[in-house]
Amino acid sequence: MNSKTSKAIYWTGASLISLWFGASGFYELTRNPVVWDITVKLGYPPHFIYILGVAKLSGVAVLLTPNRLLRLKEWVFAGIFFDIIFAFFSKIVVLGFPATIDAIIAFTIISVTYLMFRKLHPATYVNAANSFNTHQM
Repeated sequence: MNSKTSKAIYWTGASLISLWFGASGFYELTRNPVVWDITVKLGYPPHFIYILGVAKLSGVAVLLTPNRLLRLKEWVFAGIFFDIIFAFFSKIVVLGFPATIDAIIAFTIISVTYLMFRKLHPATYVNAANSFNTHQM
């Protein structure tokens, strides 16, 4: 797969997840009855729902920033993964398996998007001990 294809897949996935989580974050902050009632039904306290809304909107802003904030994007991907996993298990316990379909779809999209992110921006690792020693000289 070439770089152009990887970029297209990444930006498609990032856009879909951003629409999904951006809408969700907005609805959480504006107390949209559909989102709010389901989240409360799952057992999450109201103050947590507001925090989640702010985190989602902040994460979307970072995710859509091209070629910058790469380390912060790693944290955004982690946060999205945790959100989806918690939503999946909360829904399966409280609402049953059919309610988890959205979490399964979101997990698939974010997984493919993250794989493309890693392909476009490979992680480079430096031995901290060697790096520290060379900078002291």
